[in-house]
Amino acid sequence: MTQPANHPPSAVTILLVMTAVTGIVDAVSFLTLGHVFTANMTGNVVFLGFALGGAPGVSIPRSLLALVCFLMGALLGGRITTQMTAHESGRGVFRVSVIETLLLLAAATIALGLSVPYEDHPGKIQGVIALTAIAMGLRNAMVRKLNVPDLTTTVLTLTLTGLAADSTLADGKNPRWKRRCAAVLAMLGGAATGALLLDRSVALPLYLCGVISAACAFAWLHVASPTSGSENQLR
Repeated sequence: MTQPANHPPSAVTILLVMTAVTGIVDAVSFLTLGHVFTANMTGNVVFLGFALGGAPGVSIPRSLLALVCFLMGALLGGRITTQMTAHESGRGVFRVSVIETLLLLAAATIALGLSVPYEDHPGKIQGVIALTAIAMGLRNAMVRKLNVPDLTTTVLTLTLTGLAADSTLADGKNPRWKRRCAAVLAMLGGAATGALLLDRSVALPLYLCGVISAACAFAWLHVASPTSGSENQLR
């Protein structure tokens, strides 16, 4: 699972869908939970720095909660993926995706009744931050193990850098430009979808994330199926 090549197109498609889920999750976390990200930890570290510098509107406890819970999820994901054998790699990815699904659905359930003004529901906010951050940390550990180039599913900095640095304008050969553009569009579309659904409720976009993650989990089983001829490509 550590080799960056030979991943089947179906695996790439699933990761693109998971990238869209990240956009939805971060739309929910940033727009309703008080300027905090639960998938993009770079943003959280920066927000924490802002808060330490005295900037208004940024919460140290919430940023720390997201960071700690993300690390907890990554630790759990690391233990699961470390124990994977090459033979069962696809099923291991399925298990991680199922746990992510359950965490997102639990976060959606906690978010029921969370409405403006959001600050009046501190317990719900903390619960959603914790569960979504654990889910995203868990997923990041799994995606890191898969090591599919340009598809981390949660950040786009290196993807955008590669798109420009490897372009013909930079005397490059534009490798994987379609995949890179698709990743950017997936994140963009997910964020826009999340923002739109927040007009109805906070729980709705999170339930959607859970449903999509469940579909991705079962899609991983198909990718890993011996009859699909793709299991070796996930190693």
